[in-house]
Amino acid sequence: MKDIQNRRDFRQVPIQKAGVKNLQYPLDVLDRENKVQHTVGNVSMYVDLPHHFKGTHMSRFLELLNEHRGKISLLNIGVILKAMVSRFDSTTAHLEMRFPYFVEKSAPVSQAKSLMNYQCAFLATYSRKRRREPLDLIVEVMVPVSTLCPCSKAISKQGAHNQRSWISIQIRSRELVWIEELIAIAEAEASSGLFALLKREDEKYVTEQAYARPRFAEDVARAIARKLKKDPRITWFQVASENLESIHNHNAYALVTSNGLQEKSQR
Repeated sequence: MKDIQNRRDFRQVPIQKAGVKNLQYPLDVLDRENKVQHTVGNVSMYVDLPHHFKGTHMSRFLELLNEHRGKISLLNIGVILKAMVSRFDSTTAHLEMRFPYFVEKSAPVSQAKSLMNYQCAFLATYSRKRRREPLDLIVEVMVPVSTLCPCSKAISKQGAHNQRSWISIQIRSRELVWIEELIAIAEAEASSGLFALLKREDEKYVTEQAYARPRFAEDVARAIARKLKKDPRITWFQVASENLESIHNHNAYALVTSNGLQEKSQR
């Protein structure tokens, strides 16, 4: 049968990423409490395509995934990426896995237990050009929290506006940093964390705690950045805090990277 993908392309335009995107696939994620958590993720796989190839073979991505079925996890991402580079005879390979991760949480007063889900991701790249450290791996967590506005509290006689907020943490590390650790850091620096299940006594506690701990988006980003900077396992990080404003027609946003902190310290 004709192999159209292998035909020569004469437009002289190399492609940095070609592959499959948003394929739902079962994943195994390291779980601090239960060792392994089985979940389903959206998987994207890409390789670079030299200018002289017309297209890439999409079926090979799926074949490679099926070869690692039941053992796709953080521990063997490098193995999969190396196989991609070899299979496609490419220079670079990219593997993105986005998935829900569940943590059992206890309500603050009643201690009622429930499962809270968080959106997480492994973003990995393997490049033959980087001979010393060919694998680049970023772990990402998205943590929903509640924040109460310090300005609103300061100028109001009664109450203060609060809102749902999102904290995004991305890290590179030389050792394993648990997803649960990053979630705990994010929730500790918000006005309050979120819970799937709260009784009335818990709602009272959470509401009063948030009122006692007002936070701007900038406060949250800076506080988390300071904690991540102190962790010797972490070699790079990026923290983003976004408030889904409840009384404004816009969101409040703040971002801190470890690169920015290094630039500041050198001045």
